[in-house]
Amino acid sequence: MLARQIGKLLRHSYSRAIVNCRNVSSGNVEADAAERDPAPFFFDKEVQKSLRRLTTVDYKKVFRPRMDGHRLRRPEYKFMTDEELQAAMDAAKRKANRYLQMPPVVKQRSEITTVLVKDAALLDHDTVKYVFTDITFGLKDRERIVVVREPDGMLRHANWQERDRLMQTYFPKPGKDIRKPRMFGGKYLESLLERSKYEFILDRACIQFDPDDPDYQAVTRAVYERINLEKHFEALRSTRHFGPMVFHLVWTSNIDNLLCEMIETDRMEDAVLLIRLYHKIHPTAESAVNRCKDDSSDEEIVMHYARFDSARTTTIEKLVQSYKELHQQRKLLEEGIKKAHGLTSNQVETDKV
Repeated sequence: MLARQIGKLLRHSYSRAIVNCRNVSSGNVEADAAERDPAPFFFDKEVQKSLRRLTTVDYKKVFRPRMDGHRLRRPEYKFMTDEELQAAMDAAKRKANRYLQMPPVVKQRSEITTVLVKDAALLDHDTVKYVFTDITFGLKDRERIVVVREPDGMLRHANWQERDRLMQTYFPKPGKDIRKPRMFGGKYLESLLERSKYEFILDRACIQFDPDDPDYQAVTRAVYERINLEKHFEALRSTRHFGPMVFHLVWTSNIDNLLCEMIETDRMEDAVLLIRLYHKIHPTAESAVNRCKDDSSDEEIVMHYARFDSARTTTIEKLVQSYKELHQQRKLLEEGIKKAHGLTSNQVETDKV
């Protein structure tokens, strides 16, 4: 009974330490943009809906064979009724949604520095540290107590590196290494980035690190910034990492390259959605304060953002003009085809009705 009460008290103490570490310097969040917590914005329903829409779903890309060491399955061919085919398609859509589930974007965690007790009587009791780990069945990793007794007699909560190493020792997760792999730093990471192995790096980072781990956020930031620099946005489109990348670019007010890519690839609706997302996360931006008219076209909304907030105003103006000219040419071509077939616009509309 006493042991159970002590365990409950220690778990409560640890949970408070975790909360305190995450809320360090939270009293003046709005004063510094770097200290803002992105989680409330990222998990907002409208933001999630916008990110999923911008991701797009290319089933060929979602279900493509992956070189991940697993044996490839042979394709199966079946005769189906219309009802069975529809059920199979619905199941494929649900599976694709699972594959495209976005990794969370949260604030970086702070170090655990909570000291439980300092016992001078245990000074120099040994030359090594003693680590005590709670291995109670059914607890989440964040709820487990891990304490360290220092040689000077101090008893403290384990820091994040110690916790991660011990959790992987007692409760190993498939694919995760006890220590940080070399691929996430230095020349090894640079080599992978030069070979455009973006999705491989991000998938591996999701297995190795927690979302609030400084190493995870450093790796993902390096990948997103390289993609933005090289304009390799298509490499992550229709993957679970596209949404977090878009959110990172919006959060850091660096959407110009992505906006230009969307206009160039005839994704004007996505470009407008990206700007609306930017306004939601940065409501004090000039283009958000000086709003467009409600009946403004997509091109006018893009140009409004370009004039007020973009660093590439001239480039965006040229791209929008090219977009208009291209659509005008397409319209003239369609009208020419209709005339060649002896149809007028009114006749086509009548036939549709």
